[in-house]
Amino acid sequence: MKTVFVLSDGTGRTAERALMAALTQFPKATVEIVLKSEIRTEQQIEDLIPEIKAANGLIVHTLVSQALRASLVRIARIHNINAIDIMGPLLGRLSMYLANSPTQEPGLFFTLNKEYFKRIDSVQFAFNHDDGQRYFEYDKAEIVLVGVSRTFKTPLSIYLAFKGWFVANYPVILGVDPPDIFSAMPVGRVYGLTTEAINLSMLRTARQQSLGVIGGEYASVEHIRKELAYASKLFRDREWPVITVTSKPIEEIASEILAIKHRLSS
Repeated sequence: MKTVFVLSDGTGRTAERALMAALTQFPKATVEIVLKSEIRTEQQIEDLIPEIKAANGLIVHTLVSQALRASLVRIARIHNINAIDIMGPLLGRLSMYLANSPTQEPGLFFTLNKEYFKRIDSVQFAFNHDDGQRYFEYDKAEIVLVGVSRTFKTPLSIYLAFKGWFVANYPVILGVDPPDIFSAMPVGRVYGLTTEAINLSMLRTARQQSLGVIGGEYASVEHIRKELAYASKLFRDREWPVITVTSKPIEEIASEILAIKHRLSS
């Protein structure tokens, strides 16, 4: 069973009815709707996060307050929770059609546009800073992922970018020190990715076969162990948080990173 949490600064009936109407298009789905009304403060949102995360829930909201909407976007992003805004897009389109801003929330339409374009920018940033590209711009990144080849750096970067994070990733190469810019990275900015040697060997072997490549030390378990040992020492010496990616989906790895980032920044 899936759980959808309806958050509203009023009764929540508008969001609940809209959600129920949409769910009629999914007759085979079993969904529990949990209504949370009279949400007026950021602390109320924070207090709901453990319950929502425990249920692996989705947020649907009709918050009218610009400040509260911004808080919800930020909090949901930090905790890797998907949130659907029902009221905001409607207000934005009405603003465009009426050539005016909502009376109670001036500037809401421009705020929506800002969030939309920020997400586009974050995805472009991830592509531009993939696999060590433009490392001299890492000071602009919110998250930098570091690991040996085939530790999911690129797919993880793209996933987090779609969540609105500015992410770069850098490959660990045996015996090669990372660039000096890493020395200036604040706590909570850089994360080391590691895995088991045998699992990584299997991934690399499959990669080589798909490319028609045979042999070499790239997929050798012995060589991979040396790479992972070098990477582990690098992470340890620089006191970077380490995430083990073995047999984990991208969503779970991202959640671990964001949880650590939230803890280190609070």
